[in-house]
Amino acid sequence: MTFAVAVSGGQDSLYALLALRDAFGASAVFAVHARFRRETDSAVESGLAAVCKKLEVAFHIVDLRDQFHALVVRPFAESYARGETPNPCAHCNRRLKFGLLLDEARKLGAEKLATGHYADFTEHPRYGVVLRRGADPGKDQSYFLALTPVGRLRAAFFPLGTMQKKHVCEALEQRGMPVPAPGESQEICFVPHDDYRAFLRTTGIRLPEGGPMVTGEGLVVGRHQGLWQYTEGQRRGLGVSWTEPLYVVGKDRARNALLLGTAAELKVGRCVAAEINLLVPPELWPNDLFVRIRYRQSAVPADVRIQGPASASARMLIRFHTPQLPAAPGQIAVVYDAEGCVLAGAVLRKDS
Repeated sequence: MTFAVAVSGGQDSLYALLALRDAFGASAVFAVHARFRRETDSAVESGLAAVCKKLEVAFHIVDLRDQFHALVVRPFAESYARGETPNPCAHCNRRLKFGLLLDEARKLGAEKLATGHYADFTEHPRYGVVLRRGADPGKDQSYFLALTPVGRLRAAFFPLGTMQKKHVCEALEQRGMPVPAPGESQEICFVPHDDYRAFLRTTGIRLPEGGPMVTGEGLVVGRHQGLWQYTEGQRRGLGVSWTEPLYVVGKDRARNALLLGTAAELKVGRCVAAEINLLVPPELWPNDLFVRIRYRQSAVPADVRIQGPASASARMLIRFHTPQLPAAPGQIAVVYDAEGCVLAGAVLRKDS
């Protein structure tokens, strides 16, 4: 078995490289660094080359900058321009890391692509091989992998699936391994300082202008600065004075209106998703299902029904057992079982 390890320069991917090198030997492992962002970080690349030399593993650089821009960055900007709240990491995993990068790793001789994701891909007595939550609840990244086709995931290897982040840091420190990019990665790797509004203004995508802020009773209580600058559930930054706090409860794109409501009007009982990626056939799903519609949210009990044949037009209908914050179109809905196995992922859509 030959492993390619996708190395970014951070602690997690470096630990994955070290663990596989220790377990299988230097001849069975090589490192591959993908250039995604327009600007090349020469210090990180030279640091990775030095680490690989020390470990006696081959080091390759794959330039995917144009593809990353076309398949991740531009769709991200276009999604925001439509008033959605996209999740670029999930699409990057599907299209780039376990798409084009996996293809390049195979050309270099790899049978598996290992990454520093905190997720597990293990054998299950009912489902077969299945994606599962990582053991560290604060770092679990199964949510971001749920759009990746199961055929692609079968070529993945996750050395950190059963690890805690603190143990990764301790292991690297004990081994005296230099980390070329020691800081924690930011929310969206290509958005400087996590300021997506400033970034979107530099993309050349036409961003819609402002419009009315409207309550459920139809009252216009202010003007928004463009639907792309708001997300469902948002309270801060609305600039509206009212008898009680108001929240974003939805967006009427046809009228270019931002819909506001009180806390009592905020939560919803259902949502709809599309672009369904089935990781486990629905006939094998248990009765008790749990759905996660935000990364920083626990999966909650829900009933899930897939409407229509397995095609691009199929929809996933989700009914929560207890009301939840409104789903943001463009985000990811992930279906889990009680053990944390990922059954399906889909993209949230406007409920209509």
